Amino acid sequence: MGKNIAEKIFSNHAGKDVKAGDIVIAKLDALMGQDGTSPLAIKVFEELGGTRVVNAEKVLIVMDHSVPPPNEGVANLHKLMREFAEKYGTQITEFGEGVCHQVFMERGLATPGSLVIGADSHTCTYGALNCFSTGVGSSELAAAMYTGKLWFKVPNAVKISLNGKLPKGVVSKDIILYLVGYFKADGLTYKAIEFDGETIRDLSIDGRATITNMVVEMGAKAGIMPFDEKTKEFFKNIGMDINSGIEADKDAEYEAVYNFDISNLEPQVALPHTVDNVYPISQIEKIKIHEAFIGTCTNGRLEDLRYAAQILKGRKVNKNVKLIITPASKRIYMQALKEGFIEIFLNAGAIVTNPGCGPCVGTHQGVPADGENVISTANRNFKGRMGNNKALIHLASPLTVAASAIKGEITDPREFLD
Repeated sequence: MGKNIAEKIFSNHAGKDVKAGDIVIAKLDALMGQDGTSPLAIKVFEELGGTRVVNAEKVLIVMDHSVPPPNEGVANLHKLMREFAEKYGTQITEFGEGVCHQVFMERGLATPGSLVIGADSHTCTYGALNCFSTGVGSSELAAAMYTGKLWFKVPNAVKISLNGKLPKGVVSKDIILYLVGYFKADGLTYKAIEFDGETIRDLSIDGRATITNMVVEMGAKAGIMPFDEKTKEFFKNIGMDINSGIEADKDAEYEAVYNFDISNLEPQVALPHTVDNVYPISQIEKIKIHEAFIGTCTNGRLEDLRYAAQILKGRKVNKNVKLIITPASKRIYMQALKEGFIEIFLNAGAIVTNPGCGPCVGTHQGVPADGENVISTANRNFKGRMGNNKALIHLASPLTVAASAIKGEITDPREFLD
């Protein structure tokens, strides 16, 4: 029996032939920690007696969740991270460089066939680049910095094939919201999802990353996209010449294979307070909103800002709505400036913040008030996610969020598309 992509990657990194269900110790290609998780990892690393970080040049320490620091406690954690990076020679980002997952990809640390971990649950994002990437805890990150390896149970794989052309007003965020609603929060626990099909092949890397970012919301260990010309082009744009990836054998074994035709998919909305509480927008009653947010590691990429600009150009945000837009990285922000998106957003009445995680994680830059309804392009809508457990968070695509900000209520974006 042939191997699926996850089995091939783990075989390559364990140095032996492995299959789903095997326990392995695998060599890691790259590691990531952010300012919510790195300080504890640093503490554990030192408690282990670490004197050097293995493969330090492939370790990225990111300041993004609370940037600029909103208080002295966070400022001191950032100082700790800087001192650690300088002492051990790891990579580190500076203020405003962007959200950890976007920066990790832009720096070329996730490559086809690689095995990557990050102390953040949405590390699965990098699977858009045909690698196996997954989130771990701070202690695991510390152990990995100490040894360069980590143990895994090779996950069972499922294949999800998506076919059909995206209807007007429907984008990759609607696809993944639909899938999360279909499988539910624990429907694919500890599975490696291989994506393929006409729809996936048509998506940009930005669109694919939106989907892999949220596989963890179905419980999955990783989501892996195919390698193709779009993957090659992504790496070319960041100065890397990569011409091949990993593909499953034709006789690869899967726990299950799912086929979806998305030709008639509507824009989707996840209602409070769980990500899998998903409905097509035609079934959503008029819900007044007070805050709208476009950004995050899910939907702060250039394609997402382009969608938002398409809706907001020549229009005004409703006077009762706070619209916050956060590019996922400095690189994206600069390109958005060149393409005129930032001017469109400001003219519409939006607030454009520095790249980072602030509004999404709820540390600063957009905490909603009690009882306020928020519509967001983020990946989670749990109570307190944006800093107030008395607010109600709805999840949707950049198109839907922008349209809703204009109308002042959750709105079908197709109303604004020619």
